[in-house]
Amino acid sequence: MTDAYIYDAIRTPRGKGRKDGSLHEVTAARLSAQVLDGLADRNGLEGHAVEDVIWGNATQVAEQGGCLARTAVLASKLHETIPGLSINRFCASGMEAVNLAANQIRGGAGDGYIAGGVECMSRVPMGSDGAAIAVDPSIAMETYFVPQGISADIIATEYGFSRDDADAYAVESQKRAAAAWENGRFAKSILPVRDVNGLTVLDHDEYIRPGTDMQSLGALDAAFKAMGEVMPGFDKVALMKYPHLERINHIHTAGNSSGIVDGAAGVLIGSKEFGEKWGLKPRARIRATAKIGTDPTIMLTGPVPVTDKILTEAGMAVGDIDLFEVNEAFSSVVLRFMQAFDIDHGKLNVNGGAIAMGHPLGASGAIIIGTLLDEMERADRETGLATLCVASGMGAATIIERV
Repeated sequence: MTDAYIYDAIRTPRGKGRKDGSLHEVTAARLSAQVLDGLADRNGLEGHAVEDVIWGNATQVAEQGGCLARTAVLASKLHETIPGLSINRFCASGMEAVNLAANQIRGGAGDGYIAGGVECMSRVPMGSDGAAIAVDPSIAMETYFVPQGISADIIATEYGFSRDDADAYAVESQKRAAAAWENGRFAKSILPVRDVNGLTVLDHDEYIRPGTDMQSLGALDAAFKAMGEVMPGFDKVALMKYPHLERINHIHTAGNSSGIVDGAAGVLIGSKEFGEKWGLKPRARIRATAKIGTDPTIMLTGPVPVTDKILTEAGMAVGDIDLFEVNEAFSSVVLRFMQAFDIDHGKLNVNGGAIAMGHPLGASGAIIIGTLLDEMERADRETGLATLCVASGMGAATIIERV
């Protein structure tokens, strides 16, 4: 089997996912095209340099609809002979794009790929695709569907995490992200977004709130309490599925949940021969990939079983992993991961995460792979595992090792 290597990984800064956010005027296609151009320019790629562009995004409607990957290729400087494939595994779309590209190379279907994802949440709101899992009563009732925020609160209730636990985790994420930016830890991979005149639109993650503390978070209302207890009463649905719980403890707020943002990220993946052809040095080998389905109601516990799965398939143990990146969809997701594997926080999300910097759904999987690789190089660590929870009950993971 052919080894698949990571040769480069870049991302845009994350802009606030609102109309007053810095990236609101930039479409998903244009944002993606800048990432594609950035990878091509940094690595001297010309002509039919890669077999395909595999691009993830979670809300595939309107300007993010169609085959956005192909649109992005045509909007970029890449050669028109390079096709594009759009995929959707909700929050893991960017990671699944990377994993799919790696496995294509492993199987001999091409020597090089660009993979990643995008989400412009200020322009194409989350949920605007009207997914059947949420809006078709016959399916929603059969699966005991509840929104993700309720799922996060179910995790907190089931595994004993308090509001203080969630807030303390969020404060630490903000501190780590602010310190990472101050110390230039993201500089290697950040691609400033520019307008048509070449002027910089955004060159930093603008969602970070470094002054966040326990007092400011403690003043926030529980974000999902009303939809759980009043209308439409999702707590009752949850308790039908999990009757051993007396009530749902609503601990999540806007401050200890991931931020709504715009952003894109891309990874250049290739075989050894690809690197030799373009004069590139591999930074890491993709050792293993995995995905799994999980309980669709609690929904967000996927990082635990998919980590068990990928470690087993790779012949590894948790202790063999030097660094972890677990997407911070909600505090309880990461707290449960650390609890399940008894992982010290000093090895996980060491530069903060989506609670501090935001979660651009389709891009986040590619973002955390790049962030993990950068930190492995900076801290001189050998192996890393990245994983995400996924809507409707799934999980995805990638193990990389430095070359």
